[in-house]
Amino acid sequence: MASPLPMMIEDIENEIVEEFEVFDDWMQKYEYLIELGKSLPLINQKYKTQANIITGCQSQVWMHSELIDKHIVFTADSDAIITKGMVALMIRVLSNHTPDEIINAKLNFVNKVGLTQHLSPTRSNGLLSMIRQMKMDAHVFKTKNPAM
Repeated sequence: MASPLPMMIEDIENEIVEEFEVFDDWMQKYEYLIELGKSLPLINQKYKTQANIITGCQSQVWMHSELIDKHIVFTADSDAIITKGMVALMIRVLSNHTPDEIINAKLNFVNKVGLTQHLSPTRSNGLLSMIRQMKMDAHVFKTKNPAM
């Protein structure tokens, strides 16, 4: 039996938008973000280094990426519960995809869900820094592996 095809980034984004539409207000959405943070694929302790800290985040966020079978796998951790949820969302959307898929991802769900409007300016900047770092990692892997 063939294994199921991995979900396309856009399909994952649409799934997240639908999940957030269930909630009536932003307090419920924040609670959901906190819950999502509990499912974050945690970074191995050995990667929790200064080199893996995402700059631009108010809280501490460590992110590690590695290329496995032509797909980038991200792991992370944060010392802030809402930020953990934000990074969990980004990993859910972008992890296990090819560098090209990550580089070309539009990430429209961020605005559709209302993250940029409802996060504090510092958290919003942190989210943009996470996205920038994930796309930069994808560029690095693509540059190192031009045949991909």
